[in-house]
Amino acid sequence: MSGGSRLAKASAVPGPPTVVVTLPAAVDAGNSGLVRAALAGALASTPKVVIADGTETGFCDCSAIALMVVHRQAANTGAQLRVVVTSAAMRRVIDLVEADRVLLVYPSLEAAQADGSRPPSPPQAA
Repeated sequence: MSGGSRLAKASAVPGPPTVVVTLPAAVDAGNSGLVRAALAGALASTPKVVIADGTETGFCDCSAIALMVVHRQAANTGAQLRVVVTSAAMRRVIDLVEADRVLLVYPSLEAAQADGSRPPSPPQAA
């Protein structure tokens, strides 16, 4: 792991029920469980949107697949997971595992917060 905090932190933002979870500087096998738990914890507050803010995430290995698991959890509750990807390294992993076919990926936190064009998905049938 390449330095930085191993923990993700969540904060509420104004507007529709939205929670922003700030991802750590690196997302890897050492902390992907913590990242997944932080995002799942954010879903527990029943927001309409959870934003995984990777603005400060410079390294990401294939543990980014954890975001796809949380995407499914969000969809099952009628919420939406939005992912902010600013680093080329994180973008490359998202592209390689084809997570961008499932995830809503944004170039900035502001863009993710401002996107009102995509309503949250209805809950999926169990």
